[in-house]
Amino acid sequence: MAKDVPEHGLGHLRIVLTEHAYLGPGRADLLEGIAQTGSIAAAGKAMGMSYKRAWSLVQALNSGFGVLVVSSRGGAGQGGASLTPLGTDVLARYRAMEAKAQAAINEDVEALRSMISDISP
Repeated sequence: MAKDVPEHGLGHLRIVLTEHAYLGPGRADLLEGIAQTGSIAAAGKAMGMSYKRAWSLVQALNSGFGVLVVSSRGGAGQGGASLTPLGTDVLARYRAMEAKAQAAINEDVEALRSMISDISP
């Protein structure tokens, strides 16, 4: 099995609400990272992306949904970022949709998995 293939079936859930308001696993992981670290830079770094890319995604999220992330400038020991109540709710709803989608397809994924030959290429 390839390293980037999820172990339990659900690949990538992308929710598209409008041309500018959409959420997928990368954006959700970034929001989660910001919530955990209090930093856009740290969340991006943990995902292997540049600060510029992480900041660009935050701007796109804020533009599409309304303000999901607030940040303050600062140097060492100052500044930071956090999710707004809307950001927390958007992230929680996305994670709930992922769980529901996974539960809905588990039986079929297992059926498909049983059809895979045991011989690896």
